[in-house]
Parts: sequence; C-alpha cells; structure tokens
Amino acid sequence: MTAPRTVRASATWAALALLSAAVLVPFAWMLVSSVKLDDEVFTVPVQWIPKQFHWENYVDIWTTIPMLTYLKNSLLLSVVITVLQVLTGSFAAYGFAKVSFPGRDLLFYSYLATIAVPWQAYMVPQYILMEKAGLVDTHLSLILLQAFGAFGVFLMRQYYLTIPDELLDAARLDGLTEYGIWARIVLPLSRPAMASLALVTFVNTWNDYMGPFIYLTDNDLWTVQIGLRSFVGAYDAQYALMMTGSVLSVLPVVVIFLFGQRYFVQGIATSGMK
Repeated sequence: MTAPRTVRASATWAALALLSAAVLVPFAWMLVSSVKLDDEVFTVPVQWIPKQFHWENYVDIWTTIPMLTYLKNSLLLSVVITVLQVLTGSFAAYGFAKVSFPGRDLLFYSYLATIAVPWQAYMVPQYILMEKAGLVDTHLSLILLQAFGAFGVFLMRQYYLTIPDELLDAARLDGLTEYGIWARIVLPLSRPAMASLALVTFVNTWNDYMGPFIYLTDNDLWTVQIGLRSFVGAYDAQYALMMTGSVLSVLPVVVIFLFGQRYFVQGIATSGMK
C-alpha cells in the first residue's frame, strides 16, 4: 500500500510543479523583457537570456513617465478602498448574520444577487450619477463606487455564521450593545476573514483598469495601470519600458500576497472560533 501512495503523491507533486511552471512562464517572460531593447521583446523564438541586460530601463522609467505619481495614486486608492470595504462589509455582514429583523434573508439574497449583474449593465448610469454629482475626474468617485461590495458582505457573513450565538447572547446579558459586540467580540474573532477580504480587495483595486480609465482624465490622477498606457504611441510602442513598468506594478501585489497568504488560507478554511 505504501508504494502506490508514494507513486500517487509523486505524480501529484510533479503535476503541480508543471502547472506552477506554466503559470509562471508569462511572468518570467515579462521579467526578462524588462531588461531588453524594444526590438528584442517579441523575437521568435523567445530569447530567454538576453545578449545584453539593459538595466537602465529601471532608471529611465522614472523620468520617461511620472511613475512615482502613478504608484502613489494606485496605493492611495487601494488602501482607502480596502479599509472601507473591510469596515462596511464586516458591519453589514454582522447585521445579516447575527441580528434578527423582518426580511433579513430576502434583503441579503437580493443584495447578493447583484454579483450576477455584469458591470457593463450599469456602467453608464453609474457614470451619469457621478457626473451629476461633479465627481468625475476625482479619486473620490472611484472610492465611493468601490467602498461597498456584495462579495465582501457574503464572505464575512459566512464567517460570522460559524461564531456561536451563545457567545453573543452572553455579551448582550452583560450589557453590550450590538455595536459593542461587533467591535469587541466579533471583529477580533474574524481577523483571518478580514485579512482575506483585504487581500482580495487590495489586489482587485490595484489591478483595476476600466474604473480609472473611465473616471480619470487628469494625468496627475492616473493609476499605474493607466499610466503604462503612456508607452503606447500612435505608430509604435516602448515595449521594453512597458514590461519594466509592469514588473514594478506587480511587485507590491506579490509582496502583500506573500505576507498575507497565511491569513487568506485561514480565512477561507477555518471557523470563527479558531
């Protein structure tokens, strides 16, 4: 019995290694292309080891475009939206999971159903609303539109359901209000779920292209995803610098994921009491 299990385990690890390598190939190509010249990026076959490494690309990109401004804007939006989504999502989830009121479940499932509605269906009305409010071409428009999310409420609610009601009832008998229970008992128990939601929200906001593309026209307000478009001209494109900028834009996400992956797994796999 031991030998077949060893063979199956070895085959599984080999398959996972091949799958991981296939996923990492585009990132490896991007990294290699970031130290090439423009005419060397799309050579066939792919030149994985350049004849000459052009490290000056990582210096030129800061003067070719206002890269630092774009990174600051992306960081600002990602942090603010992440904090707001975690707060609003956890607060609403507590109401849907632990507070009884008429029509609670119907309201929750109606709100959850909005996930199935494609963004393109309400993109135009949303833009008109922001334009009437005078918030187009401001970061506030993106913050207000993305500060709430049905997915975050769903994720936090599923986590809150694992917290025993007896624990909250005991807190009510001690005189705690619903807000006090949420802030002093529920939130400390839900740190893994909050970390999971924060990680997903930060990555999605950082990588968002269409939102900033639609609402931001001022170059000083652009995010890094929109800023990389500066390398595409009418007749040519600076592909090497585009790859360099892509590497710089991916680094913050990689670092945050590496530090937060343990909490992400806990938030998905464990219960509230754990």
